[in-house]
Amino acid sequence: MITKGTHHVSLTVSDLDQACAFYGKLLGLVEIERPDFGFPGAWYQAGSVQLHLIAAPPGHDIGSPPAKASPLANHLAFEIEDYEAMKARLEDAGVEVIGLGDEVGQLFARDPHGNMIEFIRPGGRLGRTQPE
Repeated sequence: MITKGTHHVSLTVSDLDQACAFYGKLLGLVEIERPDFGFPGAWYQAGSVQLHLIAAPPGHDIGSPPAKASPLANHLAFEIEDYEAMKARLEDAGVEVIGLGDEVGQLFARDPHGNMIEFIRPGGRLGRTQPE
């Protein structure tokens, strides 16, 4: 294999403070040091993968997130331990959730900028770790 794994996922956001509140406070990701690239952003650690948030400069066409929440849209996925607890946490925060049920172990939601996020509990009917 040429690649060793995933290092980071990058999302462009329109409001960095709002994004930091979602990923840092609501989801509990730990913010990590980010070099000064001359444009605003924030980095978070999510297990062995980093999440890089980039503040979109005004007037830059960076593409559009999906018009509505959908598991078919491009998305990133966070591993979770407790399906029901994550579902409740998101719903209590007013986030629309598409839940496929605890047996399946997958939830889909959009961040405040419309980016699709999956939350998956490995060991559910889907999302099992592949044997080595």
